Amino acid sequence: MKKFVVNSWSSIVSMLRSPFLSLKIPTFSHGLTQMHPAFQIKGRHTIHDDAVKMYKGMKKDIEVELQNLDSHIFLTSDMWTSSQDLGYMCITAHYINAEFNYKKKTISFAEVKYPHTGYAIEEEIVRCLTEWGIRSKLFTLTLDNASNNTNACEQLRKYYKHELLLEDQHLHVRCCAHILNILVHDGMKIIHEAIDMIRELLKYIDSSPSRLQDFNTIASGMGLRSKKGISVDTLTRWNSTWKMLVEALTYLASYANRKMIDSPSEEQWEKAKAICEFLKAFEELTLIVSAHRKPTSHKFLPVVLSIRHALKDPGWQTSDVLKELAVAMQTKLDKYWDPEEKENADPNRRIKSKGIEFNHALVIATFLDPRRKEDYLDFLYCKLSTNEEQITKQVEIAL
Repeated sequence: MKKFVVNSWSSIVSMLRSPFLSLKIPTFSHGLTQMHPAFQIKGRHTIHDDAVKMYKGMKKDIEVELQNLDSHIFLTSDMWTSSQDLGYMCITAHYINAEFNYKKKTISFAEVKYPHTGYAIEEEIVRCLTEWGIRSKLFTLTLDNASNNTNACEQLRKYYKHELLLEDQHLHVRCCAHILNILVHDGMKIIHEAIDMIRELLKYIDSSPSRLQDFNTIASGMGLRSKKGISVDTLTRWNSTWKMLVEALTYLASYANRKMIDSPSEEQWEKAKAICEFLKAFEELTLIVSAHRKPTSHKFLPVVLSIRHALKDPGWQTSDVLKELAVAMQTKLDKYWDPEEKENADPNRRIKSKGIEFNHALVIATFLDPRRKEDYLDFLYCKLSTNEEQITKQVEIAL
């Protein structure tokens, strides 16, 4: 019982990301003493040591589980820069355990020194795989489409080809959410002036307590919820810009009725409204492919087909601004997935278009979806390609 309580303390501190000294706060320690006078709270060094011991034990359990898997492992990875300008890489393992349950575990969170070249990324991935003893179990690696990530995958293919499935040709799976992000960012450039003005307007209102109070008075008079603060978008995430525009449009009358600053013109507001309605479907697609508690690989190809349909459907293009948006996004999409395949003498290798390839791992995942199967693949590839004979051959090879 005592060991259980001590472990619970270590878990609580770790989960709350609190300093180990927090257990010595008088009110907290007094409450524990009242619940069970026999227990004494350990010092922060002891709690720290217990937390490290728990971490090592949990890591060992995961390591044994991964090494004993009969199946292979899918990895996803992402990189970002902290507020201290330090580069970090996070690697997550996705797999099916012995009970046929989907599992995902973060197996690495490490600093990567600059410059973030393909060699540096490949070195960190190999270090992680070697540390966990799962190099021979790697199936695919999902990364965004940055050139350094592509180079990292090429290095993995070059040096570890004999350990990879499908003759190493389908290792790199492009992140669908990243592709969506790039498509929409390119499309939204057509109203960048309006977006910039709306962003500055929101910053202007939020920069002064008196202006925010004045704004909330107007909003309350219109039956809208008051706001403690106004958030602007994160420039690297298109859906945060979309949410900012949606919120700005909700409070449009408040902005328009008060001449606190030069506001966007009526035409610019109308363009923003039209684009927000169009992009709502893409927000839903982003949520689908960004789910992290369930598999999403079987949804990749249907999502690509949905995007192509939306961009080509005249029913969506109800105004000049939407037509311009669709053209900009379609142009960017063609760089990733051009419907005209290039000739490939070896049918066992990927068909290369200008960007995304028909990745066999995604074909297999779609085929295993009981709602899709082979008929759906034939239908999907007929929509995406004009070379039906070559695509049929590729589907047969993949399956």
